[in-house]
Amino acid sequence: MKVAVLGAGAIGAYVGAALHTAGVEVHLIARGAHLAAMRESGVRVLSPRGDFTAHPHTTDDPSEVGPVDFVFLGLKANSYASSDHMIRPLLHEETGIVAAQNGIPWWYFHRLPGPYEGYRIESVDPGGSVTAALPLERAIGCVVYAATEIEEPGVIRHLEGTRFSIGEPSGELSSRCLSLSEAMVAGGLKCPVESDLRRDIWVKLMGNIAFNPISALTRATMAGICRHQGTRDLVVAMMRETVDVARRVGCDPHISIERRLAGAEKAGEHKTSTLQDLEKGKPLELDVILAAVVELADLTGASVPTLRAIHSVTDLLDEQVRQSLVPVASAGMP
Repeated sequence: MKVAVLGAGAIGAYVGAALHTAGVEVHLIARGAHLAAMRESGVRVLSPRGDFTAHPHTTDDPSEVGPVDFVFLGLKANSYASSDHMIRPLLHEETGIVAAQNGIPWWYFHRLPGPYEGYRIESVDPGGSVTAALPLERAIGCVVYAATEIEEPGVIRHLEGTRFSIGEPSGELSSRCLSLSEAMVAGGLKCPVESDLRRDIWVKLMGNIAFNPISALTRATMAGICRHQGTRDLVVAMMRETVDVARRVGCDPHISIERRLAGAEKAGEHKTSTLQDLEKGKPLELDVILAAVVELADLTGASVPTLRAIHSVTDLLDEQVRQSLVPVASAGMP
C-alpha cells in the first residue's frame, strides 16, 4: 500500500507516522520549517501511549511521489478547492481520497437515497469547485476523534484519542475501506469502517458547530465556555437546532445533548482549532461547520435563529481575518 499525506500537519503527520510503523509506504507532503525538520529528523510523536519516531519520505512536491493508493487529506476544508494541482500527480484510476475534515463534507448527498440525493451544498462546494478537485467517486469519509498539535517543527504532541472512523458515501463496506482500516489498525490506531458515517459526522458536528465559533468570538477554552452559564445555554440552543437539521436530512445522531456537552466539557482547557487558527491569523474553517448547516436549514425549512446569528458575526470576523492576510500561493499546507 502506498499513501500520500497531503498537508502533513498535526493530524496528517501523526497518521503518516503511524502508518509508516505498520510498514506502509508513506509520503508526507508539507512545507516550511515543519518539512525541514521532518526531513532531517523524521516525525517525532510524543504520546501518553508511548513516544516514537518515524522516518517516512517527506517532500513539498507531489510529482516526486507519483500515483498512490490513498491520499489522506490533512488540509483545511477551505483549501480543498485550490488543491487540484497538488492532488492530480497523486492519482491513478483507483486512488481513494480520504478527507479528514470537520463539518459537512462536499460528498454528503452523493449516493444518499432520498429527496436530496445529489444536492450540492454551495457553502461547502461553491460552484462545484471542490468536486472538480476531488471527484465524488474517489471520496472516502473520515471523522477524526484524535487530538494532536505541532509542539515544534517535526514534533507532534498526541493529546488523546486514536479513532479515525471511515466510510463510503454509499454506506458500502468496500474493500478499499477495509484495506485502509487494516493498515491503520496495524499502526496502532482505531479505524472502524462505518456503514453510516453521516451519523458520526453529525455527532462530532454537534460540538464543533457550537464550541468552535463561540471560542473564536470569546477566546475561551471549551471548559471556560461550559463554566459560563450564558455560553453554556448558547451551546445547548445551537446543538438543539443542529439536531433538528440533521433529522430533516434523514440522520438522527442518537446522542443526548447533555451527553455531548459532557463529552466536550471533559476536554478541559482546550482551544478549538478555530480559535487556534484565529490566533495564528489564519482563515476560519467555518463554512463546512456552520454555514453549511444554515444552508441545510434553508433547504429543509428548519428554524435556526441561534445558528444564523452566530454565523453572521463569525462570518464578519472571518472576513476581517482574510482582509488582514498577505496573499500567499499555497494550498493551505502546514
